[in-house]
Parts: sequence; C-alpha cells; structure tokens
Amino acid sequence: MSAPTRLWCEWAWTGSADGTPEPGVLLEVAGGRFTAVTARTTAPADAEVLPGVTLPGLADAHSHAFHRALRGRTHADGGSFWTWREVMYRVADRLDPDTYLRLARAVYAEMALAGVTCVGEFHYLHHAPGGVRYADPNEMGRALVAAAADAGVRLTLLDVCYLAGGLEPDGTYRPLAGPQTRFGDGDAAGWAERVRSFGPLPGHALLGAAAHSVRAVPPRELPEVAAAAAGIGGPLHVHLSEQPAENAACLAAHGRTPTAVLGDAGLLGERTSLVHATHLTDGDVAAIRGSRSVVCLCPTTERDLADGLPRTGDLDARRLSLGSDQHARIDMFEEARAVELHERLRTHRRGTLGAGDLLRAATAHATLGWDDAGALAAGSRADLVNVPLEGVRLAGADPARGVDAVVFAADASDVRNVMADGRWTVRDGVHTRMPDLARDLDTVIKSLI
Repeated sequence: MSAPTRLWCEWAWTGSADGTPEPGVLLEVAGGRFTAVTARTTAPADAEVLPGVTLPGLADAHSHAFHRALRGRTHADGGSFWTWREVMYRVADRLDPDTYLRLARAVYAEMALAGVTCVGEFHYLHHAPGGVRYADPNEMGRALVAAAADAGVRLTLLDVCYLAGGLEPDGTYRPLAGPQTRFGDGDAAGWAERVRSFGPLPGHALLGAAAHSVRAVPPRELPEVAAAAAGIGGPLHVHLSEQPAENAACLAAHGRTPTAVLGDAGLLGERTSLVHATHLTDGDVAAIRGSRSVVCLCPTTERDLADGLPRTGDLDARRLSLGSDQHARIDMFEEARAVELHERLRTHRRGTLGAGDLLRAATAHATLGWDDAGALAAGSRADLVNVPLEGVRLAGADPARGVDAVVFAADASDVRNVMADGRWTVRDGVHTRMPDLARDLDTVIKSLI
C-alpha cells in the first residue's frame, strides 16, 4: 500500500462555529479519505504546502445544467421569471443526449474550478422532443452521470417528477405542452417506474428524487413521489414558493399554501430540501422548522429573476444549503455571502449569519445524500478547496480571519487547488482534465443558441 498523501495547510477551517480557521493543519489522505487531520503543526518535509486558507469541498445543491446556455442572453427588455422561462424552454427543446453530455460536462468542470466537489442536478429533461422516450428512457440522466465523471465531481441526480404545465386558480392542471412534453412521464407511478429502472449508479453518483413544484405535480400524486424517494433511499428536493403567482394559484386552487400542500402529502422532513422558499407565511416557517426540512437558497438566481428576498433569518441557519440554479454565475462564495447580504437588505441589520453559518451551508453535502463529506475531518471524503490570500481581492487580509475574507470578498477565480475524493481536479487554477474549458463551453453553447 502506498504512503498517504500529506498536505500542510497554512490555515484551514475545520468546522468552528464562528468560522475561525486553525493554523498549521496537516491533512493525510489515503484511499480517497482523510485519514488524519492535525492542527497547529509545522510543515513536514514530505508535505505539499497549501498557502492561504483551505476549506472543505463545496456543494452546489441545486443545478439546472442546461440553463448555463442562457447566461447573459435574457436581460433585454426587462421581462420576468415567466418570460425568462420561455427562453429556457427553447434551449431545452434543442438538446439531445450528446449535446447534453457536452454542455453538462463543461458546466460541472466550471463548478470544479469554483471549488465544487459535489452537485445536485435537478433533472427533468427526460425524453426526446414531443415526449417520445429514448430506447433507454434514462438516457438523458445517464449523460449527466457521465458528464460528472468526466468533470471530476460527485453527482446526486435528482430525478424530477414533472406532470403538468401549470396550475389554474380553479384547481385545473394544464397539460404539458411544447417543450414541456419532454419532461413528463404521464403520472407519478410512471415516473417512479422509470426512476427505479435506472439501476445501480457508479461510485461517484447517487440517485435522488424530486417533485418539480405544486404547480407541476398535483397533490394526489405527491405521496407517490415521497414513497419513491424513500424507496431508493435518496434525498428529496422540490421547488417551493419561488414566485408570488405560485402561492396565489395554490391558495385559490387548494385553499392552502404550497408548504401546507407538501406537508399534507408527507414531503416535509429531514431528507427534504425546499428550493428557494422565498415567499413564506408564518405558518410555513413554523412547518419547515418543525419538520427540520432543509431550505436551499440560490441568491444569484433569485435576484436575477426578481424573485424577492427570503425570510432567511426566520429559518434555522443549521438547515440551509446553497445552489447556483440557473448558473447566471457559478461562484459559491457569492452565493454564500449573498444569503447574509440579502438578509441585511430585508431587515436593515447586519450579522444574522456569520462566516461559519455560511460555510456550513456552502459545504452541506449531506443534503445531497453524501453524509460522509463536507468536513476536513478524519474519515471524511478527501475534498478540499485551497484559496491563497495574495490575490488582489484578498491582499492584506488577516489570515487569522481568513475565512471571513474568503466568504465576504473572494470569488471563484481565487480558487487555486481543488481535490475531490483524494484526486486533484484543479491545480493552480486550471482544470486537470479540461484545460480548454472556456473553448469547450463556447463551442457547445453556440451550437444550441
């Protein structure tokens, strides 16, 4: 057996509640895991020195990989979430398994450059145009699994049940139409049958389940989604109350908020992540906190689409995760600090969430089913992100408060080295497998637009 890899970190965050890093942290890595983590040491002669601050690998808990093709293309003439969605549908209609693989591989590699070691892909682009099934009905999902392997990140494939094209105030669910027909499986039982047919996934991937939203899955179908998630043993995710129009339609149709609809159907709980949760009532907040459901915030998307400001300070800071969603940016430091900065705008008060709270949200691998990741600790998966402090954004930072500097001032380009499962995916700011990533992104996106 080969000797363990030894890495000596000038400073590292090993989980302190307030985000204070420890000096001189020696990490020993073997078999894809940290075998020993020792703080306040001097650098051994055989250890690689990681300058600046080292953090656990970051988790992007909510991704729509194909939305990356829209970056910078949806801002003309104002518009809204709903007009943005129409442009998104046009891109969805042009993808096939090959272009989906190429696009997702490049998007996941861009995530790796930003320090992401695990991504939750909210996957609803299941079938060919017109809703025709591929010979393998999970072919598009398999493209995502392959893309993650190529990019060197772990994947939780959150297979989405998407049955309706919208909810009318009278309780009528509109049928899927146009590009939406690619998303549907008829009913929740048909969706669950397809998901169960996926079969075993390779070691870098897990299977989870999702309901798109209460406007896309009728209440009578939701218990089947919850049962399928429990059956496969994976996490359960759902979009919740992203737009006021969703709440208004749900109240008119069902007499209850979307949160109450999910609760009645058995979808709230510790393994459930509620994405956005922007427009909540007091009763919704109490139900979410009481069920210990996770709230996944995606600030760069929520502000890009003018969704609104969530009631972050009313939620449990220990039950938050982060996603880059539509990938208007892929920068988990920006997502993390925006959670606090948006709350400052809402409340006119600073300091609701500190660097430690924000980093816990940014490293919440357990919400994606990876309970053994997200910490610099013996036995944990060997994921890390190394951020030197000599760049222009971080120059002059006090290394003893280096985590504060990184969370509130760094951006993705400050990431120097990234390791996932004991393998380097980024070295000196360059992806080890895809060194021409910008060209790869440019080529595939221009083939779709």
